Amino acid sequence: MDVTGMIADERRRMADLVDSLDAGQLDTPSLCGAWSVKEVVGHLVAAVAAPTSTTLLLLVRSGFRIHRANALLAGRMAERPAGELAALLREHAENPFKPPIVGYPGQLTDLQVHGQDIRRPLGLPHDLRPDRLRVSLDFLVGGRAVGFVPKHLPKGLRFETTDLDWSWGRGPLVRGSAEAVMLALTGRSAALTELSGDGVPAVSRV
Repeated sequence: MDVTGMIADERRRMADLVDSLDAGQLDTPSLCGAWSVKEVVGHLVAAVAAPTSTTLLLLVRSGFRIHRANALLAGRMAERPAGELAALLREHAENPFKPPIVGYPGQLTDLQVHGQDIRRPLGLPHDLRPDRLRVSLDFLVGGRAVGFVPKHLPKGLRFETTDLDWSWGRGPLVRGSAEAVMLALTGRSAALTELSGDGVPAVSRV
Protein backbone atom coordinates (compact mmCIF):
# COMPACT_ATOMS: atom_id res chain seq x y z
CA MET A 1 0.00 0.00 0.00
CA ASP A 2 1.36 3.43 -0.93
CA VAL A 3 1.25 6.38 1.45
CA THR A 4 -2.02 7.72 0.02
CA GLY A 5 -3.61 4.34 0.64
CA MET A 6 -2.28 4.37 4.19
CA ILE A 7 -3.79 7.83 4.73
CA ALA A 8 -7.19 6.73 3.43
CA ASP A 9 -7.19 3.68 5.68
CA GLU A 10 -6.14 5.73 8.73
CA ARG A 11 -8.99 8.19 8.12
CA ARG A 12 -11.48 5.32 7.99
CA ARG A 13 -10.01 3.80 11.14
CA MET A 14 -10.27 7.18 12.86
CA ALA A 15 -13.92 7.37 11.81
CA ASP A 16 -14.54 3.96 13.37
CA LEU A 17 -12.84 5.13 16.57
CA VAL A 18 -14.97 8.30 16.73
CA ASP A 19 -18.13 6.24 16.31
CA SER A 20 -17.10 4.10 19.29
CA LEU A 21 -16.68 7.02 21.74
CA ASP A 22 -19.31 8.35 24.11
CA ALA A 23 -19.86 12.00 25.06
CA GLY A 24 -17.59 11.80 28.10
CA GLN A 25 -14.74 10.34 26.08
CA LEU A 26 -15.13 12.99 23.39
CA ASP A 27 -14.86 15.72 26.05
CA THR A 28 -11.71 14.20 27.59
CA PRO A 29 -8.57 16.39 27.38
CA SER A 30 -6.24 15.04 24.70
CA LEU A 31 -2.44 15.04 24.66
CA CYS A 32 -2.55 17.91 22.17
CA GLY A 33 -2.37 21.17 24.09
CA ALA A 34 -5.71 22.40 25.36
CA TRP A 35 -7.76 20.45 22.81
CA SER A 36 -10.38 17.91 23.82
CA VAL A 37 -10.58 14.58 22.04
CA LYS A 38 -13.40 15.92 19.89
CA GLU A 39 -11.40 19.02 18.96
CA VAL A 40 -8.54 16.81 17.80
CA VAL A 41 -11.05 14.99 15.60
CA GLY A 42 -12.29 18.37 14.38
CA HIS A 43 -8.74 19.26 13.37
CA LEU A 44 -8.34 16.03 11.38
CA VAL A 45 -11.67 16.61 9.63
CA ALA A 46 -10.84 20.25 8.90
CA ALA A 47 -7.69 19.19 7.06
CA VAL A 48 -9.80 17.65 4.30
CA ALA A 49 -13.37 18.90 4.67
CA ALA A 50 -13.35 22.50 5.89
CA PRO A 51 -14.77 24.99 3.35
CA THR A 52 -12.04 27.19 1.89
CA SER A 53 -14.02 30.30 2.75
CA THR A 54 -14.15 29.34 6.43
CA THR A 55 -10.45 28.56 6.50
CA LEU A 56 -9.54 31.91 4.95
CA LEU A 57 -11.88 33.83 7.26
CA LEU A 58 -10.37 32.26 10.39
CA LEU A 59 -6.88 32.81 9.04
CA VAL A 60 -7.63 36.53 8.73
CA ARG A 61 -9.24 36.65 12.17
CA SER A 62 -6.18 35.00 13.69
CA GLY A 63 -3.88 37.64 12.23
CA PHE A 64 -2.50 35.08 9.76
CA ARG A 65 -1.08 33.01 12.62
CA ILE A 66 -1.41 29.49 11.23
CA HIS A 67 -1.42 27.63 14.55
CA ARG A 68 -4.05 29.98 15.95
CA ALA A 69 -6.16 29.59 12.81
CA ASN A 70 -5.86 25.79 13.08
CA ALA A 71 -7.07 25.93 16.69
CA LEU A 72 -10.05 28.09 15.73
CA LEU A 73 -10.90 25.82 12.83
CA ALA A 74 -10.65 22.69 14.99
CA GLY A 75 -13.02 24.24 17.51
CA ARG A 76 -15.46 25.25 14.79
CA MET A 77 -15.48 21.77 13.27
CA ALA A 78 -15.84 20.15 16.71
CA GLU A 79 -19.19 21.90 17.15
CA ARG A 80 -20.65 19.36 14.75
CA PRO A 81 -22.08 16.05 16.02
CA ALA A 82 -19.50 13.28 16.36
CA GLY A 83 -21.38 11.10 13.89
CA GLU A 84 -21.12 13.83 11.27
CA LEU A 85 -17.37 14.14 11.85
CA ALA A 86 -16.94 10.40 11.41
CA ALA A 87 -19.01 10.50 8.21
CA LEU A 88 -16.86 13.34 6.84
CA LEU A 89 -13.68 11.37 7.52
CA ARG A 90 -15.07 8.44 5.56
CA GLU A 91 -16.38 10.67 2.76
CA HIS A 92 -12.99 12.35 2.36
CA ALA A 93 -10.83 9.31 3.12
CA GLU A 94 -9.32 9.37 -0.36
CA ASN A 95 -9.08 13.15 -0.67
CA PRO A 96 -6.00 13.72 -2.89
CA PHE A 97 -4.97 17.03 -1.33
CA LYS A 98 -1.19 17.13 -0.80
CA PRO A 99 -0.08 19.82 1.65
CA PRO A 100 3.02 21.86 0.78
CA ILE A 101 6.38 20.99 2.36
CA VAL A 102 5.16 18.08 4.54
CA GLY A 103 3.36 16.25 1.73
CA TYR A 104 1.63 12.92 2.19
CA PRO A 105 4.05 11.66 4.89
CA GLY A 106 3.03 14.68 6.96
CA GLN A 107 -0.65 13.84 6.58
CA LEU A 108 -0.04 10.24 7.61
CA THR A 109 2.00 11.37 10.60
CA ASP A 110 -0.70 13.83 11.63
CA LEU A 111 -3.24 11.01 11.71
CA GLN A 112 -0.98 8.65 13.65
CA VAL A 113 0.20 11.18 16.24
CA HIS A 114 -3.24 12.64 16.81
CA GLY A 115 -4.61 9.13 17.04
CA GLN A 116 -2.34 8.66 20.05
CA ASP A 117 -3.35 12.08 21.39
CA ILE A 118 -6.82 10.56 21.56
CA ARG A 119 -6.16 6.96 22.52
CA ARG A 120 -3.63 7.39 25.32
CA PRO A 121 -5.78 9.59 27.59
CA LEU A 122 -8.67 7.18 27.03
CA GLY A 123 -6.56 4.11 27.81
CA LEU A 124 -7.23 2.58 24.40
CA PRO A 125 -4.73 0.34 22.55
CA HIS A 126 -2.76 2.18 19.88
CA ASP A 127 -3.15 -0.39 17.07
CA LEU A 128 -0.45 1.33 14.97
CA ARG A 129 0.92 -0.40 11.87
CA PRO A 130 4.71 -0.92 11.68
CA ASP A 131 5.04 0.09 8.02
CA ARG A 132 3.19 3.33 8.70
CA LEU A 133 5.23 4.08 11.79
CA ARG A 134 8.37 3.72 9.70
CA VAL A 135 7.09 6.30 7.18
CA SER A 136 6.36 8.73 10.01
CA LEU A 137 9.68 8.22 11.77
CA ASP A 138 11.58 8.81 8.52
CA PHE A 139 9.51 11.94 7.93
CA LEU A 140 10.08 13.33 11.43
CA VAL A 141 13.88 13.14 11.13
CA GLY A 142 14.04 14.05 7.43
CA GLY A 143 14.09 17.83 7.73
CA ARG A 144 10.62 18.50 6.31
CA ALA A 145 8.52 18.04 9.45
CA VAL A 146 7.68 21.73 9.81
CA GLY A 147 5.22 22.18 12.68
CA PHE A 148 5.65 18.60 13.88
CA VAL A 149 9.04 18.55 15.62
CA PRO A 150 9.51 21.22 18.31
CA LYS A 151 12.14 23.77 17.34
CA HIS A 152 13.81 23.34 20.72
CA LEU A 153 14.17 19.56 20.45
CA PRO A 154 17.88 18.98 21.18
CA LYS A 155 20.11 18.20 18.22
CA GLY A 156 22.76 15.50 18.24
CA LEU A 157 20.69 12.63 19.62
CA ARG A 158 20.43 9.04 18.43
CA PHE A 159 16.97 7.48 18.24
CA GLU A 160 16.47 3.70 18.14
CA THR A 161 13.29 1.64 18.13
CA THR A 162 12.93 -1.67 19.92
CA ASP A 163 10.14 -3.07 17.74
CA LEU A 164 11.31 -1.90 14.31
CA ASP A 165 14.69 -2.16 12.63
CA TRP A 166 14.97 1.63 12.60
CA SER A 167 17.48 4.11 13.97
CA TRP A 168 18.73 7.59 13.19
CA GLY A 169 21.33 10.07 14.35
CA ARG A 170 24.44 10.11 16.48
CA GLY A 171 24.91 11.10 20.09
CA PRO A 172 23.19 10.34 23.39
CA LEU A 173 20.69 7.51 22.94
CA VAL A 174 16.89 7.66 23.09
CA ARG A 175 15.50 4.14 22.78
CA GLY A 176 11.98 2.74 22.93
CA SER A 177 9.05 1.47 20.91
CA ALA A 178 8.38 3.12 17.56
CA GLU A 179 5.26 4.71 19.02
CA ALA A 180 7.13 6.14 22.01
CA VAL A 181 9.92 7.50 19.81
CA MET A 182 7.37 9.08 17.45
CA LEU A 183 5.66 10.79 20.37
CA ALA A 184 9.01 11.99 21.76
CA LEU A 185 9.98 13.45 18.38
CA THR A 186 6.71 15.40 18.28
CA GLY A 187 7.15 16.82 21.77
CA ARG A 188 4.70 14.60 23.66
CA SER A 189 5.77 13.74 27.20
CA ALA A 190 3.24 10.94 27.70
CA ALA A 191 5.65 8.19 26.62
CA LEU A 192 8.86 9.46 28.24
CA THR A 193 8.77 6.79 30.95
CA GLU A 194 8.80 4.16 28.18
CA LEU A 195 12.11 5.42 26.80
CA SER A 196 15.63 4.54 27.92
CA GLY A 197 19.11 5.88 27.20
CA ASP A 198 21.34 8.74 28.19
CA GLY A 199 19.55 11.10 25.78
CA VAL A 200 16.16 10.84 27.52
CA PRO A 201 16.83 13.70 30.00
CA ALA A 202 17.46 16.05 27.07
CA VAL A 203 14.18 15.02 25.39
CA SER A 204 12.26 15.34 28.65
CA ARG A 205 13.15 19.04 28.85
CA VAL A 206 11.35 19.78 25.57
